[in-house]
Amino acid sequence: MLVRNATLADGRVRDVRIDGETIDAVAPGLTPESDERLLDADGDLLLPGAIDVHVHFREPGYSHKETWTTGSRSAAAGGVTTVVDQPNTDPATVTGDAFDGKAHLAGESLVNWGINGGVTPDWDPDSLFSRPLFALGEVFLADSTGDMGIDADLFGEAVERATDAGVTVTVHAEDADLFDEEALAEAEADAGVGRDANADLWSAYRTPEAEAAAVERAVGVAENAGARIHVAHTSTPEGADIASDAGMTCEVTPHHLFLSRDDLADLGTYGRMNPPLRDETRREALWERVVDGTVEMVATDHAPHTRDEKETTLLDAPSGVPGVETMLPLLLERARRGEIDYERIRDLTATNPAEVFDLPATGRVEAGADADLVLVDPESSREIRGENLHSNCGWTPFEGKQGVFPRLTMVGGQVVYERDGDGERFADEAVGENVRA
Repeated sequence: MLVRNATLADGRVRDVRIDGETIDAVAPGLTPESDERLLDADGDLLLPGAIDVHVHFREPGYSHKETWTTGSRSAAAGGVTTVVDQPNTDPATVTGDAFDGKAHLAGESLVNWGINGGVTPDWDPDSLFSRPLFALGEVFLADSTGDMGIDADLFGEAVERATDAGVTVTVHAEDADLFDEEALAEAEADAGVGRDANADLWSAYRTPEAEAAAVERAVGVAENAGARIHVAHTSTPEGADIASDAGMTCEVTPHHLFLSRDDLADLGTYGRMNPPLRDETRREALWERVVDGTVEMVATDHAPHTRDEKETTLLDAPSGVPGVETMLPLLLERARRGEIDYERIRDLTATNPAEVFDLPATGRVEAGADADLVLVDPESSREIRGENLHSNCGWTPFEGKQGVFPRLTMVGGQVVYERDGDGERFADEAVGENVRA
């Protein structure tokens, strides 16, 4: 394929030649060859495909929430060309056999993938580290979906084993000792269901101080072990600063960037997640750290649940929201408004994840890189509607917000998603591969 007249993130207009799975040339005025498909970008934005290092595609065990087929279609339609699945499935990915079972299911993915290993008291590190893990984690320092919270001794052991194996540790950082039990008691007494529940009590319960303390503790363990950790879904500016000051990396989710406690009156239990939404002041401060480079990447923590599962009381509703399809569109909308530039979005969603997690062949639009690409009309803003998205769960916490969605997504030189005036089309066959294989 030859993509002509594409605008790169830095504003240069270039032609991009793709040969097989690889970008062959990036230059102005490339001459078409007889066997090439020509695609006129007409000045639209060409970005490296997003690398979402934090998704929960729910298989095995919870395919009613999501599957590798539906999750990867959602990813492709949102411009994500690589996803990294977390271990809290059933069975949990804490043994080599569990890894193998999940990898078999991932063969149905339209996009490239990695699989993280998990840590529980009965994990089997010997077999786990013999597999091509993307990373270890998220290692839960407090219980979340799947009840995989571990104590300090096991966390220290996991960090040492991963460091010996040359594997990065991704940490879910919350300290349950600093949760507000009075807020929990209020939540127990609340009679609201679904959108009528007082979900702000969940934010009051899992306090911002609990995150900051856990990040500090995790950083201390890593420094003592000479290890490198990555802090997942950092929801507070304090947590991001602690990680950054220690030379560790962190990610921020779209829901912590674009939603706050002010939105919970409308969201109800649909807005319950771990860590929870924070106040507007912290949300704004977190956005500033994303723009200024303190935060290395945006990742979704895509964690779908069905409407039926969310339509219950605050304490009974599962934590998590979908987001893999809306991450890049929400960021591109902010660029359209002039709040962030395209180079920073490229770095947050592709270049930095590739560098932090050692994926040298992707995350950039350069000759020799993998042809994982996304073509976007940067002015094609539209309203986000859950009914138009492709996750199995059928809803979004960003209902009614604006997003700029891709017109084409390519994985390894193959078009896996395309949208035009005639509708949208997905590739007929799964083309995703394990990025660690």
